[in-house]
Amino acid sequence: MVSAAEQLASNVNLQAFAKAKDLHQRLWFVVFALIIYRVGTYIPLPGVDPHVWGEIFQQKAGGILDMFNVFSGGALSRMSIFALNIVPYISASIIVQMATSMIPQLEQMKKEGGEAGRIKLNQYSRYLTVFLACIQAYGLSVGLEGMQGNAGMAVADPGMLFRFTTVVTIVGGTVFLMWLGEQITQRGIGNGTSLIIFAGIVAGLPQAFVGLLELGRQGQFSILFMLAFLIGTVAVIAFIVFMERAQRRIPIQYPKHQVGNKLFAGQSSHLPLKLNTAGVIPPIFASSILLLPLTIIGFAGLNQVGWLSDVSRLLAHGQPLYMTMYGVMILFFCFFYTKVVFNPEENAEMLKKHGGFIPGIRPGDQTNAYLSSVLSRLTLIGGLYLCVVCLLPEMLMAGHEIPFYFGGTSLLIVVSVTIDTVTQIQSHLVAHQYEGLIKKAKLRGGKA
Repeated sequence: MVSAAEQLASNVNLQAFAKAKDLHQRLWFVVFALIIYRVGTYIPLPGVDPHVWGEIFQQKAGGILDMFNVFSGGALSRMSIFALNIVPYISASIIVQMATSMIPQLEQMKKEGGEAGRIKLNQYSRYLTVFLACIQAYGLSVGLEGMQGNAGMAVADPGMLFRFTTVVTIVGGTVFLMWLGEQITQRGIGNGTSLIIFAGIVAGLPQAFVGLLELGRQGQFSILFMLAFLIGTVAVIAFIVFMERAQRRIPIQYPKHQVGNKLFAGQSSHLPLKLNTAGVIPPIFASSILLLPLTIIGFAGLNQVGWLSDVSRLLAHGQPLYMTMYGVMILFFCFFYTKVVFNPEENAEMLKKHGGFIPGIRPGDQTNAYLSSVLSRLTLIGGLYLCVVCLLPEMLMAGHEIPFYFGGTSLLIVVSVTIDTVTQIQSHLVAHQYEGLIKKAKLRGGKA
């Protein structure tokens, strides 16, 4: 039974949500923006025969194509104007973040530039997005010209005009999604880039679920296997929720300090360190690097040639070599990207600058060493958690035609984005409640 306190808290949240008009506007803006995105995934690329491309995509499906198609919400399989989705922008942002930690000039710009430095780094990400999108779009246009299905060529009129229009259209679609994601972040709720990928994955889940039931109806899966698979999926989601919310809280103590004639008492706080600081970046990077060679070999028709056929076989889904390399790469990118997003030396210096310290640890180098030690242990646990979430579905999917939508990476993205969005909605509700209390206090003060 639900306790009276829980019912009261639920009623308060519902009342606060009903009165939060600004939150309603933000949520409607997110819905409207995602509808525009979904409509765009059905606008076909000019010059490409959709029926021929659909046949070719089914023949070459698997590997990195399936992954990109999931992230694009099916736009790649339909060869729409959003075929690249927002992936170039994500790649560009990660590259700029990594470059900031390795290039002293960019690191100084981030530290000392303040808001202006952040805006300039974002501008570099946009420029790099356009550059990467141009390269990928041109490669896609050249690849499309050489593809042929049973019904004819994928491109009816190949040539420089088709390549030019393809590059302009696809790059324009990517830049539009980049702008749309920024608008969602500013005017809506949650991270716009993550929500766009989230919408693409969620949009394909019903069809993937129906396809899975159809495979069961055809006798490829037993009822017991289907039931175990669904229970396992729910268990994996619950495990992801638990691990994504897990954090290590390091106690921080601030001593007494005097400002003018006022003496402020010491304060206690904490520094939260997430168990999975790197998020979903490690599995995305690892799977992209592993599956890209197989995709190139498949498109070039070299998967039956000599040693390349052995490489294709060993690096296929469910093979021991693929599993081992996938797990090692996830762990590597966990440590690498965690070092990029959280610098123990900077945090130790900031604590020392503001007079804060960890009880029992001296400020400065000892604090840096302590934070590095704690972060390394957390990253190892977080990396092993990502390996379990991403490799377990791979093992189950080996030898079965289970849709990629039920893979660990897809579930990880969906759950992580959902948690982040719900947290931001709760923050808006709390802020709205505080604003209401402040307004009531001012009105009472004015009447008095």
